[in-house]
Amino acid sequence: MTSSDDENPNPLTIGEEFIQSPNHLPPTTSSIDFDGLLNPPLQLQQDLKEGCGGQLWPAGIVLAKYLLRTKRDELKGKTILELGAGGGLVGLALALGTPLTHPLFITDQAAMLPLMLQNMALNCLSGRVHAAILEWGGAVPPAVPTRPDVVLAADCVYFEPAFALLLETMGRLMGPETVCYFCFKKRRRADGQFVKRARKMFAVRDVGDDPEKGLWEREGLF
Repeated sequence: MTSSDDENPNPLTIGEEFIQSPNHLPPTTSSIDFDGLLNPPLQLQQDLKEGCGGQLWPAGIVLAKYLLRTKRDELKGKTILELGAGGGLVGLALALGTPLTHPLFITDQAAMLPLMLQNMALNCLSGRVHAAILEWGGAVPPAVPTRPDVVLAADCVYFEPAFALLLETMGRLMGPETVCYFCFKKRRRADGQFVKRARKMFAVRDVGDDPEKGLWEREGLF
């Protein structure tokens, strides 16, 4: 994820204006190989008509690369659920690049369901990935597994009133053996409050085995 010119920009460097106005990008399909970690590459439709969740965000790239690089063997026998999946970047990348033995679940609000299903079809993953509606703070639907082995969350910290709802949902889903891989960009001071609350509920540890940690830390990613 390095670059030196305007034609191939660093995917971690996304201006803050994208947070404020989610309507500038037309629908487009990207082919993403995560710097050669995924072959064939992931095909991802981006569409902002239902909100910023339909866009590819830096934390998703960072989290997917980390898991593909360091956790493939550990994850293949696990039950995995992604929260706030948007178009499904992280979950679909793992399903495409890891020989999973259980279906992987990607979840988000109802408005994101068509985009999740579209991206599953683009990558021929409909038999290996299940998409479901999961509203933070609401009841966990019967189709969504509770106490999964692994929970994924990329760039789910962006709207302060939703912090408590997200933590509530994480508390309902996660058991004592669940591992949550969580990555987000710290954009404002209030985002640090989410981390403080999370540390009171869960055992939170920083990743220490990512060779690109210095790069994404400089970009304000946690």
